[in-house]
Order: sequence, then structure tokens, then C-alpha cells
Amino acid sequence: MVLEGLDFEIIHACRRGEADAFRVLFEAYQDKVYSIALRYSGDRTTALDIAQDVFLKLLSSMQDFRGEAGFESWLYRLVVNRCLDYHRRSRRIRVMVEDALSAFTAPRETALHDLLRSEVEEQVQRSIDRLAPEQRIVVVLRYTEGMSYDQIAEILGCSMGTVASRLNRAHKALEKRLAPLRRMYE
Repeated sequence: MVLEGLDFEIIHACRRGEADAFRVLFEAYQDKVYSIALRYSGDRTTALDIAQDVFLKLLSSMQDFRGEAGFESWLYRLVVNRCLDYHRRSRRIRVMVEDALSAFTAPRETALHDLLRSEVEEQVQRSIDRLAPEQRIVVVLRYTEGMSYDQIAEILGCSMGTVASRLNRAHKALEKRLAPLRRMYE
């Protein structure tokens, strides 16, 4: 459930301190917030911590939302900031990017294929872990959340050109690091 037309009514009710209104926001966005946090951190417990921090921050900063951008973009910016904060405090970031994995893995037919997929997945994750945080977050938002360059730019507070540049650098880095895998499966 993602709020649309009722966003501002719900937000104003939250500003008035109405618990039911905040519950509506929480229920509408909890899955998306958790999903982004999980894809960025790669760890369920960490993702839950990040999601909890995001909703606490949302509750305490609801008055700061001015409506200049969409509520969803503002909320995603809170999530991105919390994920980047987590990265700065901890270097154990793991990200799953299913689209990248599918290009390098064989069909799941046997135990051998499962083992190969697992090994490839680990190599892909290690390669993504080594991306700069700015590149990693655009990869997460683009490929796991399916956001457009425009949406990512709004969330990150940068231009679409910057988003494109970060994705391009991430693609080049991943292509270089994963080239041996590609040769194995050609």
C-alpha cells in the first residue's frame, strides 16, 4: 500500500500527533523501507535496525517535511541517509543484485549448478561491496527498487547526470571485476 492522494491529509494528521495517522504511514511504507535497507546492508537484522531508525527519524522530523518534493522521495532520502550512515560506521556491507547474478549463472538444474551459483553470488557480492557508497546506493535504488534516474536524483539530491555518472562508474567497475566470471560462462 503506497499512499497517493491522501498523503498530505495523513501527514498533517501526523503533525498533529495522531498515532493512527502515523500507523497508516508506517503500514504503507514499511516494506519499501525495509527492502531498500536489506538490499543495501545484505543483513536482515541490520535492515530491521535501519528501518526502525528511519521510522523514528520520520516521527521526530515530520514537521521538517515542507512538501517541496513528494513525501515518498523525502522518505527515501531518509532511508538512503541512514544506509550511508550505517556504511560509514561499518564496513560489512553486502548487497544482492539479482539482475547482475542472472547474467552470470547457469540454470538451476543440479547440485553442481547450485554450488556454482553460490560461488558466483559470493564473487558478485564481494565486487559490489567494494563499490563506493555513492555507487552502491544508486545500484540498489535502480536495480532492486526499479527507480528511474529522475527519482534517484530527487532522493539523493543530485542531478540526473550525477546519477548516470555514478551508475556508469559502477557498471565499469563491476564489468572489470566480474570479467573472469563472464569468460567462464561464455
